[in-house]
Amino acid sequence: MRIIFFGSPVEAAGALESLVSAGHEVAAVYSQPDRKAGRGRTKTPTPVKTFAVDSDLPVFTPKSLRNNEEEALRLQNFQADVFVVVAYGRILPLELLQIPPMGVVNIHPSLLPLYRGPSPVVTAILDSRTEVGVTVMLLDEGMDTGPILAQSAPIKLSGTEKGAELQDRLFKEGASMLPAVLEGLQDGSITPQPQDDSAATVTGLLDRSDGEIDWSASAASIDRMMRAYHPWPGTFTSWEGKGLKILDARTADASSLPAGKVVVEENRVLVGTGSGALELMQVQLEGRQAVAAADFMRGQPNFDGATLGT
Repeated sequence: MRIIFFGSPVEAAGALESLVSAGHEVAAVYSQPDRKAGRGRTKTPTPVKTFAVDSDLPVFTPKSLRNNEEEALRLQNFQADVFVVVAYGRILPLELLQIPPMGVVNIHPSLLPLYRGPSPVVTAILDSRTEVGVTVMLLDEGMDTGPILAQSAPIKLSGTEKGAELQDRLFKEGASMLPAVLEGLQDGSITPQPQDDSAATVTGLLDRSDGEIDWSASAASIDRMMRAYHPWPGTFTSWEGKGLKILDARTADASSLPAGKVVVEENRVLVGTGSGALELMQVQLEGRQAVAAADFMRGQPNFDGATLGT
């Protein structure tokens, strides 16, 4: 099977590797352009580009595929059977979706039609879902509205998962499913099934401001927020006019505290919430290094009794 692969992050690199390992012919790889990263701000390729280069696969990194006649012609000339898109970070316009005879296959980390859109994993954690899953689907003009090719069995959650680790787990599951799904689509043993639009839910694009803690929320809700937004946008608050990142915390049994109030009890740094309390484990004050909450307390004794987020 002749494939053109579109993807960018490390999760997508795993899917590309699964196709190569299965013996499929990857005619070309498309990924996002190199971006500046690290303290030196040096241009760094995406994990997908790195894997493709190491595997001697031709790689293309256009800034955009919209109204790009040169890339559209190149994609047609590859005469691929199917396109595979995994976390590419760009929307393929309709004229490109119509090129491959088998269509455009995508891995989406939810059990569609639940959690369409850009942040299904984050939203599942925020919603306290007890199980999640992966869908392999065909793309159409809509946002994750195309027909379903296959779905994983429901994956049980412990309630301690963080966003990045759960997303990695789901994409690995999708990558393991991908070769067999493509073969089934090609030989006709898999028939695309339309989604039930009446059961659909839609997620939104994350913004950095989503990570700001509202201390009037419950401790359980803030705990879910911290796990869902790891590593981006993270969770943060303010203290004495400076930003304070809450890098690690856990719900705690404690006497009733006003929302946002910091109290030290039995060597624990506690913060009151709208219901219950959080024990801070690791924090980072703006312009400083990340430290354990107990060490931060020793260096900032006036933190005891402070009110956060004011």
